[in-house]
Amino acid sequence: MTSKEVMTELKKLGTAQTKKTWANHGATGEFFGVKVGDMKLIQKKIKHDNALALELFDTRNADAMYFAGLISEPQKMGKAELQHWAETANWHMLSECTVAWTAAESKFGHELAVKWIKSKQEHIAAAGWSTYNCLLALKKNEDLDLKEIEEMLKQVKETIHSMPNRVRHTMNNFVIAVGTYVPALTSKAKAVAKAIGEVKVNMGNTACKVPDAIAYIEKVESAGKLGQKKKTVFC
Repeated sequence: MTSKEVMTELKKLGTAQTKKTWANHGATGEFFGVKVGDMKLIQKKIKHDNALALELFDTRNADAMYFAGLISEPQKMGKAELQHWAETANWHMLSECTVAWTAAESKFGHELAVKWIKSKQEHIAAAGWSTYNCLLALKKNEDLDLKEIEEMLKQVKETIHSMPNRVRHTMNNFVIAVGTYVPALTSKAKAVAKAIGEVKVNMGNTACKVPDAIAYIEKVESAGKLGQKKKTVFC
């Protein structure tokens, strides 16, 4: 399919209700309001096409940008292209999902995650933390830098409440990711979660809530699923 054909399909699938939902979740600019489940109907026709993904992301249409991630081929993504995506993403579902998922499964996941986390721009820093969270879910624990992760836990403990809104959210998710995917650091993640207490995040006009890190980790622990990794972070 061409980018024009995909845009036509996306426009047909858009609904006023979903557009309202996406707006409540912070979507801005142009978008049709397409459910992710409906996007996957088009994805089945294409499967993966990285060149097409790059074209669609540059339309600046939020639905097309999200869809671009679904059909991307992360191993074919260049560092400059991923940086462009991180800078261009104007909605947390793009920066913390589309960009983070693609970056984490690329050749540059760790390098860019560490770089982005240091950004003064909220959406890029949030993309960085989210990318690192994805790496924790994907990588074998023997391939992770545990000392680096411990330092990042310390950073969360000391700074989370002074960070921008979406960065607080992704930092809290980092504590959860460490606690659930890295058993060697579960106790330290729970200690940090206890120290930081409630994390307040403006979730917009939605019913979404910030997960309680300790409760989340302990639920996974009780289910005997600590350390269980994912094959992919895309969903």
